[in-house]
Amino acid sequence: MILRHVTVDCAEPYGLATFWSDVTGWPVSDLDEPGDAEVLIEAPSPVPGILFIRVPEGKTVKNRIHFDWMPTERTRDEEVERIVALGAKIYEDHRTADGRGWVTLLDPEGNEFCIERGEAERGT
Repeated sequence: MILRHVTVDCAEPYGLATFWSDVTGWPVSDLDEPGDAEVLIEAPSPVPGILFIRVPEGKTVKNRIHFDWMPTERTRDEEVERIVALGAKIYEDHRTADGRGWVTLLDPEGNEFCIERGEAERGT
């Protein structure tokens, strides 16, 4: 079995897909355009793409599942700054004085996701 997509319910699929495309660097599918009810960002193989689907109801409670991202080209703090500049908001800050921890952010539609320490910060 292969995980093909991770699907995110949302109000504005193209707008949210564009935000996540900017965050990840993965392209929005050439088949999708503004106003579409389903929009895909295409991840590099073998990573599943992220599919955004319009639903009528808004988000009302904490996500039951979320993304934990680990930067590869920046530090955690640089990545948090970059993503906030793209339109995310800091929700919870779990950074500790010793440099460990993570930051929970909200995407433009209020979906939680976390930015952990990067590879270099972990010493891996």
